[in-house]
Order: sequence, then structure tokens, then C-alpha cells
Amino acid sequence: MIASLRGTCIDVAGSSVVIEVGGVGYAVTVTPAHALTMRHGAEVFVRTAMIVREDEHLLFGFETTDALRVFDLLRSVSGVGPKSALGVLAHMDPGQIATAVAHEDDAAFRKVSGIGPKTAKLITVALAGKLAAFEQPAAVTPGSATGAHPASDDVVIALVGLGWREDAARAAVDAVVTEDPAAATFGTQALLRAALGALRPAGAGR
Repeated sequence: MIASLRGTCIDVAGSSVVIEVGGVGYAVTVTPAHALTMRHGAEVFVRTAMIVREDEHLLFGFETTDALRVFDLLRSVSGVGPKSALGVLAHMDPGQIATAVAHEDDAAFRKVSGIGPKTAKLITVALAGKLAAFEQPAAVTPGSATGAHPASDDVVIALVGLGWREDAARAAVDAVVTEDPAAATFGTQALLRAALGALRPAGAGR
């Protein structure tokens, strides 16, 4: 069982990355937002889930232990395969998933490709009470948070690596942290997605 990988990123395409460890390249499937944080030639570390089937061995990579744990819990639900579980994590971070389950918000899961109404409802029922450790604190009102988001610098670095100017990247991150009531609960990937959403409409800062 491969539980984690630390090595050099030698290829990134969409949600697929190749990590070279000791001369061996491992193909790992991650969320698109996670892939955006990786740069060719940079050292990376991912926690992994290895799925073994008759005709293939698949590796799925995660930025945090929480994401890996939620991935495993999602896969325990009937009808949710590894790709669908990763699809949920591409749309929501562990805290948001826990909150959706706690509020029986199956609509949040129906937005994920491959998850229909019945499976979405089953997720909220089957995981009830199992995600309490990941639930988000109460949302803060805009402007009430003090100091920068703990992931701000990491997200700025990722955006610069994607070709955005540093000043534009930092302005986008600061705007999300200041204006989005839920920003204090965002993980790195969620904050990156939100900052990209703020940058892309105008294409400014390239």
C-alpha cells in the first residue's frame, strides 16, 4: 500500500500529475485545484489512497490528511466510487462537506458529475454523525476577521506560478478574505479556487 509520496513533479495535466520518486514516476489523480499548486520540477508531497482493481492500480493524491479521510468516508457510501469521491472534494473542502451533511444539504452533492439525486441523499444519510471532526466554525461577517488567512501566502505563490503578477494575485486573495463571509473556513484549495474566480473574469494581472 502506498500511503504517501514525496518527490519531484515531472508532469501536470488537468487533474493528473506524475511524481518521480527514486527514478520511478507515479501517476497520481488529484483535484484540479490541487494540481494548480504543483509546478514542473518542484518537490511535492501528497498523501495517497491506492485503489487496486483487477485490471489497474490507481493512486489518488491529497493535500491534507483530512481530505484523505473524507475521501475514504465518501467511498464507503454505496454508489460512490473513487472518481466521484474526488469530484466531491474538487467542489468542496472537508469542512464544507461536513457542513452539507450536517444540514442534510444533498443539493451540494448533486452538483458533482456522476452523483445523482438518490446517491446525493444517501451520502447525507450514510455519513450523518461521521464528519463532526471536520465541521466548520460559524461563518464570520465580512471584515470581522483579523489578520491574513493562514493560506494566503501559499495561494499567492501558486497564482504567481500560474503566471499572475504578484500584486494582482495578492489583491485577489485579500479581496476574497475580506469580502467572502465563509473565507475564514476555506482550506488552501478552496481559497485558491475563489481567488482564481476573482482573477479570471477580467484576466487582469497576467
